[in-house]
Amino acid sequence: MSELIPVRCLEPESPAADSVDLYESRTKIHPRSFTGLYRRLRMQGGAALFLLFFGTAWINWGGRQAVLWDITHRQFSIFGATFWPQDFMLLSALLMIAAFGLFCLTVFAGRVWCGYSCPQSVWTWIFMWAEKVTEGDRNQRIKLDNSPFGANKALRRIYKHLLWLSISLVTAITFVGYFTPIRELFMGLLNLEVGGWAAFWIFFFTAATYINAGWLREQVCFHMCPYGRFQSSMLDANSLVITYDAARGENRGPRKKNAEYQSAGLGDCIDCKMCVQVCPTGIDIRDGLQMQCIGCAACIDACDSIMDKMGYAPGLIRYTSDNALNGGNTRILRPRLVGYTAVLITLIGIFSWTVATRPLLSVDVARDRTLFRFNQENEVENNYVLSVLNKSRESRTYSISVVGLEGLNIRVDDKVNVAPESMLSVPVAVSVSPEMLSERNYDIVFQVYDPEHPEDQSFVESRFIGPSVPVW
Repeated sequence: MSELIPVRCLEPESPAADSVDLYESRTKIHPRSFTGLYRRLRMQGGAALFLLFFGTAWINWGGRQAVLWDITHRQFSIFGATFWPQDFMLLSALLMIAAFGLFCLTVFAGRVWCGYSCPQSVWTWIFMWAEKVTEGDRNQRIKLDNSPFGANKALRRIYKHLLWLSISLVTAITFVGYFTPIRELFMGLLNLEVGGWAAFWIFFFTAATYINAGWLREQVCFHMCPYGRFQSSMLDANSLVITYDAARGENRGPRKKNAEYQSAGLGDCIDCKMCVQVCPTGIDIRDGLQMQCIGCAACIDACDSIMDKMGYAPGLIRYTSDNALNGGNTRILRPRLVGYTAVLITLIGIFSWTVATRPLLSVDVARDRTLFRFNQENEVENNYVLSVLNKSRESRTYSISVVGLEGLNIRVDDKVNVAPESMLSVPVAVSVSPEMLSERNYDIVFQVYDPEHPEDQSFVESRFIGPSVPVW
């Protein structure tokens, strides 16, 4: 009989120490207020975006709202130009242009879009300002959070949330105003006569803005936005990113101003943690570039202000490339950036040419589901409906003809008048003598054209169906 190996069960001394929590609770971030060059740039950029977003909806152009996505009438107007569902490819091209523009910007300067122009970031900064106005700066907010609930705390929280909701409501009304005429929407809200769908979307976007910018904040960037996940694949050693100069800053340590610190083996970083306190995502940039960094440069402004107070040179934290940080030169022109830029310029050129030369006439044809019939002249007849879309801003009169089979006769109004930026359904009957038919199916082509504007013409194909066996 084989000898058994003794087994002894070992209990951990501290079960809590050996357990692993797979979910870490969110730590509330209390960013500190600060001043600096990049904050001013961000405020100016944010003000321009706010003016663009809230102001454009109220601009009239040619007697109507300058930018309006009219879902009811299925048309999109932008400063005099009208786009229809038939122009969907132009929208796709515009999205591709935006994507490659973002790629170029990321390769060149990292996540500056996130830090300066992303709506999530811009509205979060506005909500943080409202928080500061109602609850005070960082230390006051921390103290308020830790204090017992009372009248002062309740009153400050009410003021904050009322301000948040006001900003969210104005944002939602303006956003919905790009899909329904904003003046009618505003007057309907004043008179409590707004439609059900408009009210729903105003409520929805008010809640979305309030939750995303007020409560979720950096969590949207961490878990909902895919941009931070793939940005690392677009950066290279020459990309400008926010970087802590460890060679200059280490070793960290506090000291008095004008004190001799280099002989003590200390670097320029006094370990004040101001760069962490001002960060809206709560990271420590001294740990290196991280996915959570949105490139807002708040840490640069904070660190430069400390360097100035200590009498040190600025730039301990700065925009720089990996090559420059290691003593090399930053190459601006490099294959990846040149490639993205070339594609971007090409797309812009193609888009501009397409918009400038796009036809102002679009025609669709739908054949009646009845195979065929014999009309009063004993001819084989097929019925169609032509949807004639006039994209121009003036009334047009079109002529309609058909080719593809010898002896075809067309019964339609001689002149089809279509109002500006409108679609008209035109019934058309096409017939032919049975003696001309030797097959069951024939390809035919409708031509719709404006005699006064030869450039406006459209050709659409369809089928003409006759008897399976010649009747003559």
